[in-house]
Amino acid sequence: MSYLLDANTLIEAKNRYYQMHICPGYWTWLTRGKEAGTLASVESVGAELRRGTDDLAEWAVAHADLFMPESDEATQIAFAEVASHVAAQALAMRAGALDEFLSGADPWLIAKARVTGTTVVTHEQLNLDIRRKFLIPNVCQHFGVEFINTFDMLGRLSARFVLAE
Repeated sequence: MSYLLDANTLIEAKNRYYQMHICPGYWTWLTRGKEAGTLASVESVGAELRRGTDDLAEWAVAHADLFMPESDEATQIAFAEVASHVAAQALAMRAGALDEFLSGADPWLIAKARVTGTTVVTHEQLNLDIRRKFLIPNVCQHFGVEFINTFDMLGRLSARFVLAE
């Protein structure tokens, strides 16, 4: 596997540029990427998506195998390291930022990427000056985990969505 998808990449795609009824090829491409071993996400992202009541929630249920478990020992250890790092930064952040970060999927995504040597795909951008929330790219950078956005991933994987005639 090469890329781990953040929830925001799937949510943005569904809401904007790759809406399921407009670009079904994108969603098929994601499924094929999972089958080829190049794309995945983590179970906490899947759980977040399944809490919805829309097409994406249904898609996440139907494609549960896209979401990797986080229960393995290596991921648990990496999560503890991520949690320790952000906890050490908590005093410089807005009140509640630590709890918000640790209660979501982001630390699990970063932990799994560390363990598997994969690239995190997110729409968050590096901003080392931000104090209102912990950002995936900021934490990834600290741990040497590569991060890119959806469009860079599509380019790297030479994705093509061609109209059938």
